[in-house]
Amino acid sequence: MKVIRLEDKFAQFTDHWNPRVIGELNDQHLKIARVQGEFIWHNHAAEDELFMVVKGQLLIDFRDGITAELNPGELLVVPRGTDHRPHSAAETWILMIEPKSTVNTGDQTASERTRTDLEQI
Repeated sequence: MKVIRLEDKFAQFTDHWNPRVIGELNDQHLKIARVQGEFIWHNHAAEDELFMVVKGQLLIDFRDGITAELNPGELLVVPRGTDHRPHSAAETWILMIEPKSTVNTGDQTASERTRTDLEQI
């Protein structure tokens, strides 16, 4: 067992929308990412997705016109099959918990933002 300091992990990279794996539990990955700007509309047919803001502010748009606003210490679970688009005006640090099988772009696997071979830090 090892204590994970999120600040130390975030200090290891600077790129945006490129998640890193920082831990595993029960066939789930703990992932972190720096995000800024707009991601793509997508959904995960088989997986729920948890977003937690560590630093900054994350907005997540949904097709029904609702936008969820997450601030530091807040989290949101996006149910499987729900179209969503995360975005952030300023750099934001997020933690995600999701099944190991989850691809960051969900059903949009042809996107240039798709990451399948995630670095473990």
